[in-house]
Amino acid sequence: MKPIWPYLAQDYSGVYITQAKGAYLYSKSGNKILDAAGGAIVNNIGHGRKEVAEVIKQATIKNSYVLPPWTTPEREELVEELTEYWLPSELNRIHLSSGGSEANEAAIKISIQYQASKGKAKKNLILNRSLSYHGTTISMTGISGHTARKRGLESYLIEPHSIETPYPLRCPLGKHHPEAKDYYLNNLEEVIKSLGAENIAALIAEPLNGSSGGAIAPPQGYWLEAQKILTENEILLIADEVMTGFGRVGKKFACDLYGLKPDIIVAGKGMAGGYAAIAGTYTTNKIAESIKQAGYEVMFHTFAALPLSCAAATCVLKILRKEKLVEASAAIGKKLKDHLTEELKENPLVAEIRGEGLLLGIEVVKNKDTLELFEEKEKITSKIINYAFSEGVFFYPGGTGEVRDIICLGPPFIINDAEIDFIVSSLKKSLDHIKSKYL
Repeated sequence: MKPIWPYLAQDYSGVYITQAKGAYLYSKSGNKILDAAGGAIVNNIGHGRKEVAEVIKQATIKNSYVLPPWTTPEREELVEELTEYWLPSELNRIHLSSGGSEANEAAIKISIQYQASKGKAKKNLILNRSLSYHGTTISMTGISGHTARKRGLESYLIEPHSIETPYPLRCPLGKHHPEAKDYYLNNLEEVIKSLGAENIAALIAEPLNGSSGGAIAPPQGYWLEAQKILTENEILLIADEVMTGFGRVGKKFACDLYGLKPDIIVAGKGMAGGYAAIAGTYTTNKIAESIKQAGYEVMFHTFAALPLSCAAATCVLKILRKEKLVEASAAIGKKLKDHLTEELKENPLVAEIRGEGLLLGIEVVKNKDTLELFEEKEKITSKIINYAFSEGVFFYPGGTGEVRDIICLGPPFIINDAEIDFIVSSLKKSLDHIKSKYL
């Protein structure tokens, strides 16, 4: 059988998964693989939950397809779950999509339409961050700061307007420099000044970088000051929480880690935990009503808000609440991070172990002191992941091409102590294998 995908940097052509259950994947060749990545940092409640399958079945029988703007019991129940238990109270207007790329694109459209509705049609530029990923559509590929996923498309993509990603390990002033926060805030102000605040609609950014950087957190205090700068310049803040939302970082949203109140939140993956294709763009009455009064449309996608997807998402979100899995993500994530630090902190290949909850990143370097990278052609990330896979654990590749080599961890929130030990020992063996080959 030919591979489904014509080309990916990571070679998955030989992987054939016949079943997934709990925290494990089962391959056609009979291997049992611990899913330490939750797929693409998606699965949170574990694989194969029969109660989710049952609500999908019932929703499909009841309402296989209904035009997205119309109300169904499944859509109504999901909106109630989101607004009563999950979303910040001010973000009570919901636009549903099939995935994160669509949802981020909707957020961009909403921010530009909002500025136009206020009589500021020229306020249409979108700020991004130098190290970021917001989706795979043409527009989101252009807006993202992800070199590898732009290759071969450069002639067609829009030119992004970038601020520097707050990256304490690699701050130009020095590793974790005490003035790193001010450096990155100054960069934000300088970019706004150079482009003109009157031309900028919004900044789109992950509060905590996802796989593009491997769970990079900004310097302490950065976000509140950055939001103040944006507010003073009437620039909307779009928080891309496609990967971090719905408990992944040990809080409902990564914004909660920093006291952020964005104008728009985008969240997807964990919303249905991999059981259905769904994501949401969440905003305020103020923004939605302004767009409505101007007579603009925020167009729906054909397969947005499928009843079966809404039913799956509602079921997953209820499981997260009832089984206290957001709290588990925080506790298990700390235990996993502490164990990784204990076992790998002296490893000469490990520059940093970082992240929150069950979104963790490990940055691998050739020289720990200078932070020199391995050459891209060495494909170190792939070699680490492939070796671990042969040991029975799957990790997720991170980085953007220019930024490498990043190993991401995002297991389901149900893993136990024995599985934590297995994840750490497997990664340690993989790194020791690379060390023996290259150092």
